[in-house]
Amino acid sequence: MLGGYDLAGLVQNATTWVLPVLFAITLHEAAHGFVAWRLGDNTAYMLGRVSFNPLRHIDPFGTVLLPALLLLSGTGFLFGYAKPVPVNFRNLNHPKRDMVWVALAGPGINIFLAIISALLLHLAVMLPPEISDFAGQTLFNSILLNIWLALFNMLPLPPLDGGRVAVGILPRPLALPLANLERYGMLILIGLIFLLPLLGRTIGLNLNILSWILGPASSYVLNVIAHLTGVMSIIGPGL
Repeated sequence: MLGGYDLAGLVQNATTWVLPVLFAITLHEAAHGFVAWRLGDNTAYMLGRVSFNPLRHIDPFGTVLLPALLLLSGTGFLFGYAKPVPVNFRNLNHPKRDMVWVALAGPGINIFLAIISALLLHLAVMLPPEISDFAGQTLFNSILLNIWLALFNMLPLPPLDGGRVAVGILPRPLALPLANLERYGMLILIGLIFLLPLLGRTIGLNLNILSWILGPASSYVLNVIAHLTGVMSIIGPGL
């Protein structure tokens, strides 16, 4: 025991997140680069970033150290990022329209990975018990993480993918002010992810706005994927 926590239990739990974090975060970026390349921008291709090899996209801090620290801290919160794939939207065949497709590629691959992980659960339950539990938990974590990443990135705030989608589909009078908000986007995200929840805990209020938004949405998408893939009996009812 260490500080009231079972260190061995924390490490064991953390290992079931290693592959989900690695693939969910890095393939998200790879999808952006691949779609941008197919739509006319070879910036990422020339830098060797149009690859579904996750090692090409790892950021030592954002992909490895930060998620590991959060998992081992037992906070119950997970956050991370890969090296951003460079995209020159002016090189796209139809910049305003194609920007939307490039942005959607990241959340799209996360939903795809969640569905694949759910389907693989059917195989995991047929493995020997000592392997099945670990594989099943890893796959379930992959489903949860990929759903959360997809929904989080679709929030309509630049530089998130949802912000770029909104800029691409909104009329110019609305798109320009939203696009100009990008310079403050990371500060707003830091406030939403870290500062507001911390303030809420200090004053005894739940100010975790992201959980208000993403919690119900994540549960809904999880239920849809569970029913579509036929794994509701595996992961349990009442999700």
